[in-house]
Amino acid sequence: MKKKRIGIGFIGTGFIGQFHLRSWVGVRNADIFGIVEKSEENAKVAQQLCLKLNIGEPKIFSSITEMVADPNIDAIWVTAPNFTRLEVFKEITDAVISGKGELIGVACEKPLARNVAEAKKVIEMTKRAGLLDGYLEDQLFSPSVVRGKELLWKRGAALTGRPYLARAAEEHSGPHSPWFWEGTLQGGGVLNDMMCHSVEVARFMLTKPGAPRNSITPKKVTAFTSCLKWQRPKYAQQLKDVSGGKLDYVNRPAEDFARSMIEYEDENGNPLVVETTTSWSFVGAGLRLSMELLGPEYSMSADTLGAGLKVFFSREVKGDAGEDIVEKQNSESGLMPVVGDEEVEYGYTGENRHMVECFLNGKRPDENFDDGLNVTELLMTAYMSAEEEKTIEFPPDGLDSFIPAVAKGEWNPLKNKKE
Repeated sequence: MKKKRIGIGFIGTGFIGQFHLRSWVGVRNADIFGIVEKSEENAKVAQQLCLKLNIGEPKIFSSITEMVADPNIDAIWVTAPNFTRLEVFKEITDAVISGKGELIGVACEKPLARNVAEAKKVIEMTKRAGLLDGYLEDQLFSPSVVRGKELLWKRGAALTGRPYLARAAEEHSGPHSPWFWEGTLQGGGVLNDMMCHSVEVARFMLTKPGAPRNSITPKKVTAFTSCLKWQRPKYAQQLKDVSGGKLDYVNRPAEDFARSMIEYEDENGNPLVVETTTSWSFVGAGLRLSMELLGPEYSMSADTLGAGLKVFFSREVKGDAGEDIVEKQNSESGLMPVVGDEEVEYGYTGENRHMVECFLNGKRPDENFDDGLNVTELLMTAYMSAEEEKTIEFPPDGLDSFIPAVAKGEWNPLKNKKE
């Protein structure tokens, strides 16, 4: 008999995991019943959050295998750090293949992996276990993106021709956890961490509604990376201090700024262009996401910091630093935009609702691991382009085995400049 509700287990309940949990108040037909988390503190915070929001009564498990074996768990959400992905998926799939438990599917937070070889391994393990797979790219489910794309294709493109240029940018002052800053753990810097969003949401906006991803074909990639802020002595010392000495951006930085241009062809061989900008060196009210789509007689734009709600606090209003106004906020005074419901606006609620409904109906999600692999292939090509300082035809030779210099701890623009 077909299930009417499914139980979800979370692997990783840090910053991004808790974003997903908060979004669950808008997700139907699924309850959070399990948590696996290396940090006991994070696990308990997440457990209490679930109880407070009435989205489930999760048990904290000592291992992934133990959680998979629980009959209340039907699907797994992987929001653990990038450097744990292969071991996490191996334990999930080994548990299923060995018969220790049964699952319908698994969903994985972006990026799918740190490089193409790892992404292909994740897909291979997931297929071998017979699991449905969903790639958690929230920006595709942002209401502004979904509605904007719908309107432009229905009215503008239908009458005057398809869109030909998409722009996407994500900028903030830097990640929360030290491992995000470490190229060897994260798989790169801001390009890998945030351009995965921009590349995919721009591709989504340029793709005709209902058409497959491969209906537009990437042809060339041109990219640039730099460390604009965080390799300066003052800020490198800040990173060293907050990481207990682990981060050394003077000698082992990751890029904090990246741009790319991806040239596509549509179904008829017409040129399309995607422009992306990502930064950890932006200082403003908070996290800025912006998207644009342009066609022959129309355009759309969205910007999360152009919120309808704004608040102002004078310098006399003092309090502890935090993020109660907007994610990645850099100030607690002045004129501040407020994102009324970040989980909805950024797309977390929509993506989780989509994944749950697909798993319930035995359907592979529209955004799946094949998309995650394609994003990784484009990001690795962008790293190639930045390192070689030239445009790279897609797909390039050696893509499957390529690992960026920053992911090997060998990228240092300050050292190269001196040499």
